[in-house]
Amino acid sequence: MEYSNRRIIIFDTTLRDGEQAPGASMNTEDKVVITRQLLRLGVDVIEAGFPVSSPGEFESVQAVAREAGESAVVCALARALEKDIIACVRALANAKRSRIHTGIGVSQQHLQGKLRMTEAQAIEQAVKAVSLAREFSDDVQFYAEDAARADREFLFTMLEAAIGAGATVINIPDTTGYSLPVEFGKLIAEVRAKVPGIDAVTLAVHCHNDLGLASALAIEGLRNGAEQAECTINGLGERAGNTALEELVMAISLHSEELGMHTTIKTEELVRASRLITQVTGIRVQPNKAIVGANAFVHSSGIHQDGVIKQRDTYEIIDPTTVGYKGNELLLSSLSGRAALAERLTEIDLPIESQHQLDEVYQRFVEIADRKRIVYDEDLEVLMQEYGRSFDSLWRIKTLQVNCGFPLIATATLVLIDPSGEEHIASTTGTGPIDASYKAADLIINEQLELLEFSVMSITRGIDALGEVSVLIQTDDGSSFTGRAADGDIIVSSIKAYLNAINRMLRTRARQSRSS
Repeated sequence: MEYSNRRIIIFDTTLRDGEQAPGASMNTEDKVVITRQLLRLGVDVIEAGFPVSSPGEFESVQAVAREAGESAVVCALARALEKDIIACVRALANAKRSRIHTGIGVSQQHLQGKLRMTEAQAIEQAVKAVSLAREFSDDVQFYAEDAARADREFLFTMLEAAIGAGATVINIPDTTGYSLPVEFGKLIAEVRAKVPGIDAVTLAVHCHNDLGLASALAIEGLRNGAEQAECTINGLGERAGNTALEELVMAISLHSEELGMHTTIKTEELVRASRLITQVTGIRVQPNKAIVGANAFVHSSGIHQDGVIKQRDTYEIIDPTTVGYKGNELLLSSLSGRAALAERLTEIDLPIESQHQLDEVYQRFVEIADRKRIVYDEDLEVLMQEYGRSFDSLWRIKTLQVNCGFPLIATATLVLIDPSGEEHIASTTGTGPIDASYKAADLIINEQLELLEFSVMSITRGIDALGEVSVLIQTDDGSSFTGRAADGDIIVSSIKAYLNAINRMLRTRARQSRSS
């Protein structure tokens, strides 16, 4: 079968499958911010979440649907169960463009080991689920989980039944990343050739990266007739992750003619999308990550430097500006005024909304600029993110003083402002300045919290770089919440991140209280 210049549908599942990566949990506010960036990228479908899993997830799907409007299809996931499908219907009730994504495992590992079903029972349940979903939606996607390891004849029978029940999109996942690209391509070609009715629906692929082959698997699936690719920003996802959107899109872009396909993704937004996901989840991209890694366009070898200076494409197959890297990033300094700051924020799509906001943001900008010779775009992105966090805070830090060293005992004196504006002070000791600061916060807020994870990374450049801290806390009822914050002082970043997690916890409790 010949394919020429097909437009590939980009289905982004960062908010659903990406969130399943350990430590990558996102609240509703996070998902809305990410949705805005996905819309700037121009993705075709946004998989917003799994509504039946929790009230918070249900609310997030609703919020994403509101934010997306007409700009993208918003998809919600359901197992082949009535309660899951009804939850999707309710969560997507006000979506302008919506899709229900339901399915069932089809490999023997899933049928016998997880579902405890016969093949006939699985087909029956799948048909019921698709039929129910079609009662509420004209756009129903069916996933055949672990299709790459399934018996071929049973898989084809299952897909035919799903199409007969009304599925409009058929999703073929390599759920475990097991396949070799050539074999996965053959599978897609066989589905195209042997499943009745397949030409009347959209054929999709969903690949995992357990062998580091997710992008290659997706390309082979598309090359053999699939029309939709499911992927995530930074390849985020369970285990080794999913097909990385930025890798797939740029591979198609560079080889569009020989592949006979293209996307409508705005590639200049890729780097910003990558950085946003890192900031929201705290999961860093390795420096040598393709397309968006810090070293992707850096040349240290003298031979390479000489070649690039003489002619860029000697060692660079991609112009860095096409994926969002700026040619000139030396932008602002301590001598810059409010007008220059406001103009640059508008240029990087972080516009100031009022004079009051500009005054507040400028004061924080001056603090950063006084410490740094140059303020880069990523500094401004962090500044605006921190402004949003402080604006939405319940508990806020007023002052923090720490004393530490060897052989001194670390002590921290902390002053916090509660939601009503009242100040509270506590002083205590700890094994180090961060431990002492956290213990002081616990004394003030009077919560029983366990710190499960703590990580710190530099998110801007230079010895005076801003450091971001990510934390994961757990309450006594087993609920967990993430928090993130950035500052030039890592101790201040740490207490801000801790308070960010606590504020998320308190907002979640307030929402649950209102809905009960």
